[in-house]
Amino acid sequence: MDSEDPQERPEDVSNIINGLERYNPEAVGNLEDYLRHQCENRYTDSNANRTLLKLYQLNPDRIKDEVITNILVKALTCFPSPQFSQALHLIPPSLVAPNSRAELPEAIGKLRELAIQLQGAQYARFWATLDSDDLYADLTTDIEGFEELIRVRIATLVSHAYREIDLHVLEQWLGLEGQAALRFITDTAGWKVEEAVVKIPRNTENEAKKSEVREDVNVDMFSRVVRRAWEETI
Repeated sequence: MDSEDPQERPEDVSNIINGLERYNPEAVGNLEDYLRHQCENRYTDSNANRTLLKLYQLNPDRIKDEVITNILVKALTCFPSPQFSQALHLIPPSLVAPNSRAELPEAIGKLRELAIQLQGAQYARFWATLDSDDLYADLTTDIEGFEELIRVRIATLVSHAYREIDLHVLEQWLGLEGQAALRFITDTAGWKVEEAVVKIPRNTENEAKKSEVREDVNVDMFSRVVRRAWEETI
């Protein structure tokens, strides 16, 4: 799925992103509505969301805290990618600094922690952190299927690196146990479990490829090496 320029993007939003409307304060409402549609329909348009953040920079009176956090949470679901950090750098520093506003700096700090864990493939730690504070539930409540989106991304990355993996390890990475984990592995991912080992089908990413290393050494190069060695012994 293309999270930079998704096919779900309507024409009026494309016109905003690609034209002078990207500087029009009145475009803020359209982009906020479009973000709401993304949250409800499990896709991400990072290009449009960055355009909205840039409009917030130009029109600070229109800033809405929940819109900023929703953009960041949507960016979380696209890991591993620079989309979270790109969005974060478009947020005015005055909104991120501690004590500048009552709740937004804390929320951004917590989402940054999750982003670091996902980018670092610390999946078990991510789920533990997500369950450690009710604020995380509040921050992700507007994003339909947030946890499943994260699990699908984890499964995709696992399928790129492994042909088989211990079931218990994968359960920790998915934040699931028992039957819930088995349902996701077999029904959603389409993998098989044999004797507590998850079997992942071969694909272009996890298939072992024979590599051939060739070193081209011509006669002139070889003679120079021999001559240098001879001179050093004299």
